[in-house]
Amino acid sequence: MTGLFVGHHAEPFLEFGYSQILDDPKQGLFLFGPLDARRPASMRVGVVGTPTGVELYKQWVKSINGFIPAAREDALHQIGYPGFEAVFRTPWPLQPMAELPISTSDISRALRISDRHVGIYEAVSLFESAIRKKTRQDDVDVDLWFVVIPEEVYVLGRPQSRIPFAERERIERRIDARIARRLRSQPSLFSEDMDEAKVYAYDLDFHNQLKARLLDTKAVVQIVRETSLEAPALFARNSRRLQDPATLAWNLTTTSYFKAGGRPWKLHAVREGVCYIGIVYKKDAQDPTGTSACCGAQMFLNSGDGLVFKGAIGKWHPERREFHLSRDDAAELMKSVLEEYVSENGKPPKEVFLHARTRFNNDEWEGFTSALPDDVKLVGVRIARSSDVKLFRSGRTPVLRGTTLQVDERAAYLWSSGFVAALNTYAGREVPNPLSIEITRGEGDIIQVCKDVLGLTKVNFNACIYGDGLPVTLRFADSVGEILTAGPVGALPPLPFRHYI
Repeated sequence: MTGLFVGHHAEPFLEFGYSQILDDPKQGLFLFGPLDARRPASMRVGVVGTPTGVELYKQWVKSINGFIPAAREDALHQIGYPGFEAVFRTPWPLQPMAELPISTSDISRALRISDRHVGIYEAVSLFESAIRKKTRQDDVDVDLWFVVIPEEVYVLGRPQSRIPFAERERIERRIDARIARRLRSQPSLFSEDMDEAKVYAYDLDFHNQLKARLLDTKAVVQIVRETSLEAPALFARNSRRLQDPATLAWNLTTTSYFKAGGRPWKLHAVREGVCYIGIVYKKDAQDPTGTSACCGAQMFLNSGDGLVFKGAIGKWHPERREFHLSRDDAAELMKSVLEEYVSENGKPPKEVFLHARTRFNNDEWEGFTSALPDDVKLVGVRIARSSDVKLFRSGRTPVLRGTTLQVDERAAYLWSSGFVAALNTYAGREVPNPLSIEITRGEGDIIQVCKDVLGLTKVNFNACIYGDGLPVTLRFADSVGEILTAGPVGALPPLPFRHYI
């Protein structure tokens, strides 16, 4: 092909209850409800937090069981929230299945321990131990744990957080971070040293560490700040940059419904037998030499379901900021994905699309292809945000979402962000940038690949939005990688995607 070609893809349709289709998730849920399959009979939610947090959760559940007006009645992209049961056809009881109160003073004390590894670990332990104990001792059916954290956990529970000197609580320990790093490569003969060093194997991020430490329990967690549940009052006072109460309700209840086992919607008219896999490489913080990385794979099916696989640990190349699997490790990862696909569908896929931010090397590609039957088509696609190209249209509105600039038979630019005529809005402040999409391995139709990517921007169940800027295969790639490397999670079976978002 010579020259450039500009085209536009129509907005992909979604399928809702009663097999009805529409392009807008909010309108589709309101009119038709979620998909009929796997609809929970009731939201079985447990809540963990300070006494204030538990009470805020109850007040918020009461609010979402009624109507919440839109912040702006004249904006098409902002609509009122009709109430949880009216949207999802499932009740959300005011009383949680379990209440696990956590002492506010215990949280404050743990967060202010001068050794940040110890402080974050102990703060996480307060919540993790409560959930683990409840699930172990009681026969309680909880599909989703709401972990409501006070604002100081958000402020002091992140890697770059700093405790004011006067508030630091000094503790005596035989092991520190430097010694712990050495013990990973040169283990001590004393078991107490190794036990004390375990604290330093975890990431300094409350959110990621809590999810990583609960993976073996298969507990599904929604972490939310107390100030988010106070949204109506805080939004009115502009105390913090918050979504308006109706938008927050749409987003938080959609992800909660999904995490509780429901399926809000799925893509309509997806080609049969197509499997999408997002590949993420993340530097392994547990490696004292800083030369290892972990591979994670997210498999997405046309049903809207997804599974996460942990790949092998391999060598990180800091000079190129790259990581690649060996041939055997790539084959083993693809074999695991294929087995799960066959288990779900009863037969192998017809086409597999590998989405990544980097290009695959020869060893990786040979490993991937060796694990697939000869009649399964494999296509490697590199997707990245790009500012190389700007596209303008006449008038005052920016380029339409879905616009595609085809460069050649293997490369194109896709505007997954842009003006949405149906909503008469553009959710941005600057000229929208496209996604650079390139078929790097295998053979495929670049226009079809762009259509698929646009469709995958509409299945972000972590929010209830018209369209996302990234396909779901890459939207949560970093988040999944961060949780897989947030601690020694061990060899776990593939877990549903809802455990990681």
